[in-house]
Amino acid sequence: MPRFSVIVPAFRVQAYLHACLDSVLAQSFKDHEVIVVDDCSPDACGPIADEYARRDHRVTALHLPRNTGLGPARNAGMARAAGDYLVFLDGDDTLLPDALQSIADRIDATGEPDVLMYDYARTYWTGRSVRNVLGSYLDEDGPARFRLTERPELLRLLMVVWNKAYRRAFVEAEGFAFPPGYYEDTPWTYPVLMSAGSIAVLDAVCVSYRQRRRGNILSTTSEKHFDVFDQYDRVFAFIDSRPELALWRPVIFRRMLDHFSALYASPDRLPLHRRAAFFRRATAACRRHHTPGAPAPRRALLRHGLLRLGARRTYRALSVAQRLGGRLRAGAAAVRRAVRGAALRTHYRVQRLLPLRPRDAVFATRGGRGYTGGPAAIEARVRELVPGARTAWICRPADARTVPGGTRRLAPGTFAHWTALARSAYLVNDGALDRGLVKRRGQTVVQTHEGTPLRTEGTDLLDRPAAAGSTDFEELLRDVDAWDFALSANPHSTLVQERAYPSAYTTLEYGAPRNDVYHRTGPADVARLREALGVPEDAVALLYAPVPRDYRRIQRPALDLERLLQVLGPRFVVLNRAPRPAGPGVRAPHPRIIDVSAHRSVETTALASDALITDYASLMFDYVNLDRPVVLHLEDVEAYEAARGTYFDVTAFPPGIVARSQDELVDVFTTDHWRGSHAARLRAAFRARFCPYDDGYAAERVVRRVFLKETDGLPLPVPYAARRTPAALPPCPPRTGPGRACRAEHPR
Repeated sequence: MPRFSVIVPAFRVQAYLHACLDSVLAQSFKDHEVIVVDDCSPDACGPIADEYARRDHRVTALHLPRNTGLGPARNAGMARAAGDYLVFLDGDDTLLPDALQSIADRIDATGEPDVLMYDYARTYWTGRSVRNVLGSYLDEDGPARFRLTERPELLRLLMVVWNKAYRRAFVEAEGFAFPPGYYEDTPWTYPVLMSAGSIAVLDAVCVSYRQRRRGNILSTTSEKHFDVFDQYDRVFAFIDSRPELALWRPVIFRRMLDHFSALYASPDRLPLHRRAAFFRRATAACRRHHTPGAPAPRRALLRHGLLRLGARRTYRALSVAQRLGGRLRAGAAAVRRAVRGAALRTHYRVQRLLPLRPRDAVFATRGGRGYTGGPAAIEARVRELVPGARTAWICRPADARTVPGGTRRLAPGTFAHWTALARSAYLVNDGALDRGLVKRRGQTVVQTHEGTPLRTEGTDLLDRPAAAGSTDFEELLRDVDAWDFALSANPHSTLVQERAYPSAYTTLEYGAPRNDVYHRTGPADVARLREALGVPEDAVALLYAPVPRDYRRIQRPALDLERLLQVLGPRFVVLNRAPRPAGPGVRAPHPRIIDVSAHRSVETTALASDALITDYASLMFDYVNLDRPVVLHLEDVEAYEAARGTYFDVTAFPPGIVARSQDELVDVFTTDHWRGSHAARLRAAFRARFCPYDDGYAAERVVRRVFLKETDGLPLPVPYAARRTPAALPPCPPRTGPGRACRAEHPR
């Protein structure tokens, strides 16, 4: 007997059925059967089902002699089901990877409830994926199993059949079945939830709910939408047949009113000539099932009252008034924004007429992030070395806590922000300057850049439209023309940046200030960082930091981290800095995958790790300062070169071992090549070429040259051979018994 019976009704979904069935059969959890019910579909759904049944013994193709509709088709599938649990999936939707494994794990953890509810994400034809906005109701805190009376808010979730798994014995004992007609989920879902002896929730996205541009049955204009009245009659008949469920009548009554209102308000569901008849039927249903007592939002009370009274003209007038009011409010908000914008521009122009403040300096990073990177390293040195300096940091209010106490915090778009930009003598940034900024005579602009360039950037992207995207090159060059100084970490960066960002600025080839921290952090500090991130004391922490792919609309993970950890064993953890996918994840966080994607400081995550896995990220140039292993995972190097391009062949001169596939990457770690002598030689050569000035004093050299106007006597780069051991890892605690080598034993 399989654990799950996945029932897939199919009618006119030939374009999507392959993806649907592939998503089920590719699940890591294999103990399931798939029952495809061909509802006498006029397209190729039947042959597709037969093809899958021939290829995989888990698939059963069931062909109905005539078209019966979604509900009866599901009933036919249930009659053939043998699984412990029933899972329903529409033929144009898909299961996310590992969804069945997540569902099975949660069922086991909660003691086999009658119903398990899980989440979904709406996936649009553009590729955009958005998680259910009410997903917070699936919070797993509290009792593992419960009845609906303990969490009635679950009725606010989408009342469909496919976001739940049902214990088959419970369904058969209760005799539940789907009725014919539209909205067949309604008289199934409400009775099932009200009757369930035990319910559990899974706070994970398991279903990708496809939002088709055209062709969705419930979005078509048809008189079949009148079926909704019969479906709610069935729900109330079920409640009336079970006196113990009478407490749910007020709640279902309010839900019914909301449903009727939504259907009537939809412009594309009801034929125009039948809208009045629909309203009359809705009024009759409201009077027939009227049950007061359930709370409703204030705005809904009036709408519900008019619906019950049959006041269709007043209802229409109210709807028009609400739409008009919404437009007026939106217009008023737009006017307020315009007035404030004009006031800010006027304020900025006035401030530019006032004298510069020669001791003031403003710092920021790309996107208004918190205190981090090259600008942060320079700001700290300014406060230390420049007498009377007053510094300010521009960042989002949420990141203000990261700014040191002696530095003023400025929220973007405020009057104080524009005052500082107009009057400060120094502006330091690692990205683009604020739009609308006009550089004044006497102001000094310092561009720190975000890293040594490997990927094509700046004006070199002119010939690469896929990578350039919506880049405004004229705006880019206006920004570059404002620079007085641009920092460079090495001769390679100087040559690339002066070509990619052509202008008359002065390049300061002093090293990367953001890398100073690697040479100024001790083992005790590293231990505290690891503890703060949740890295176990004796674990080997792998920092995974790939870059987005310009040639992909939807970013998909190139590396299966869970599979990697399964092979490497329990002593390894992953600090995952991968870009967030377009759609939400499916599973609860893996206990040995620590998400650091939103962490403001990549330097902190680098210091806390034992090794780096990356592809084309400039982080590799900074990371080798730590003299810790780097492994490159480059399975798509040809495609990446074609779309984005790189300034040199990193496979020919890498900072460590190169793996061209996940299997090769696994071999690199299981054979210990990642930290072997060959990897150490590659790393040393890479570091010698790209980190000639990174010695912990780069920020000081910048401050003395730019802020103190010193041109002689700057701290000379410490010779490579004489530099201190960078940010050593804390020693491993004593270990007993068999196992892998201690993480700190890789060669220096």
